[in-house]
Amino acid sequence: WGRPDMAFFLFTDRIFKGQPIDVYNHGDLMRDFTYIDDLVEAIRRLMDHPPVAGEPASRGDSLSPVAPYRLVNIGHAAPVRLMDYIEAIERAIGKKAVMNMLPMQPGDVKQTYADVSLLEAITGYVPTTDVDVGIEAFVDWYRDYYKPD
Repeated sequence: WGRPDMAFFLFTDRIFKGQPIDVYNHGDLMRDFTYIDDLVEAIRRLMDHPPVAGEPASRGDSLSPVAPYRLVNIGHAAPVRLMDYIEAIERAIGKKAVMNMLPMQPGDVKQTYADVSLLEAITGYVPTTDVDVGIEAFVDWYRDYYKPD
């Protein structure tokens, strides 16, 4: 359900354990989060649309007859404030996070999000699962699997 090295998993794990989480740029960041069911649905739909000449494409596509491929960005395309994200995790867990507020990391950016225009052009699909819904589902899974309470 998640990579233990990613912020979402780390935040959830540490909040449950009462351990501090590192919050960079004092939480003034925007990130795009994609729910796994949306990712699976996008891939499923893309499987019905192999790359062919004349269809929407990206710069990195290959129409090689041996192994054609298309580069498609899959994401929610709706950046969320990091502090709102943390608050949603806190609500789902029912416990406040202990936050270690830190400055911006060198090389980081304030905002990232997916451009899903090619995905939409090819499949007509845009991921729609609200971040709160995804967080609640993840926290439910985490509780069931790790039994932290």
